[in-house]
Amino acid sequence: MNEKSTRFLIIILTLFTAFVHLVMLGFAPGHPPDVLFILNGLGYLGLLAAVIFRTPAGQQVLIHYAFMAYTLATIVAFFAIAPEKGALGYTTKAVEALLIVFLWLNLKRVQGKA
Repeated sequence: MNEKSTRFLIIILTLFTAFVHLVMLGFAPGHPPDVLFILNGLGYLGLLAAVIFRTPAGQQVLIHYAFMAYTLATIVAFFAIAPEKGALGYTTKAVEALLIVFLWLNLKRVQGKA
């Protein structure tokens, strides 16, 4: 898989995850805003921006590791504290697992350029 495809998938997977956390959970219709989901969605968008915009190679490595750790923490938190583990939750966790895989592939490419 080439670099453009990997980066495109990182963008799509992150936008899906951020949308779920921000819109569907953070600002869910009929419920008060949930600050944790809103912050989680914003965190995904911030990390995506850090990956998309070119930074020095040493910082790219750290950003990739931070993004993967953040995503893994979200997955762990879901299984540890989510009151309901429905289809949306499991789908989002599968997307986040794929996000980690593509971040890892992109990281290996970044490290190869350094």
